[in-house]
Amino acid sequence: MSKEMTFWDHLEVLRWSILRTLIALMVLFLAAFAVMPSLFDSVILAPTTGEFFVYKWLGGLFTGDFKIDIVNINVTAPFFTHMRTAFLMALVVGFPYLLVEVWLFVKPALYKNEKKGMGLAMLAVALLFYLGCAVGYLLIFPLTFRFLAGYHIGTGILTQISLNSYISTFVSIIFIMGLVFELPVLAWVLSKFGLVNKQMLRKYRRHAIVILLILAAVITPTGDPFTLTVVFLPLYLLYEVSIAVVRNAPSEA
Repeated sequence: MSKEMTFWDHLEVLRWSILRTLIALMVLFLAAFAVMPSLFDSVILAPTTGEFFVYKWLGGLFTGDFKIDIVNINVTAPFFTHMRTAFLMALVVGFPYLLVEVWLFVKPALYKNEKKGMGLAMLAVALLFYLGCAVGYLLIFPLTFRFLAGYHIGTGILTQISLNSYISTFVSIIFIMGLVFELPVLAWVLSKFGLVNKQMLRKYRRHAIVILLILAAVITPTGDPFTLTVVFLPLYLLYEVSIAVVRNAPSEA
């Protein structure tokens, strides 16, 4: 049986955990910085043209040529955008490692029954985050950007989007979807504390559907039923998965 850790022992563990995390992020940042020029052309700026494969998949939903020029109006913007995007890529790629470090730090303070299922929960957090980011990039952002970039309030107005505006919208939507997809894990954690249960989630399913429809409409303000449905279905599926997860939670045993 290992001896109980003192306050200073915990601080030492935390210090090394932070140091390892910073080193990992720095390595990932440098790697992302090195490949960022090609990554910008092939991934980040891909949705700005009609050749983006998602637009081709959706076929008849989008008609006409589509090409948006991203302009830079600040002499320092390209460099700092390069750095900021590389750092965000490092965070996304290194997200599972960050979870591992958090788990290694809090694990000694947990009781045996509290540790049960936490490993799978950490794995679920990482997988759901990546799945949410993928949905954001492959579905939500292209649909939203295509609509907003093609929206005109007058025939004499030329649509040009600044680099900072594009990157901010790109990052925000993808990260928001990554967080939204954590709903099942959040429900599981709340059920562990007895704050929610399967009966509660089933009882308020109709209310949840209305809220999710509103959320889908806010995320993709295109106004057409097809896009609204495409965005709503994954959100509703997450709610149903949350019910299943809570049903199997230890607190429901």
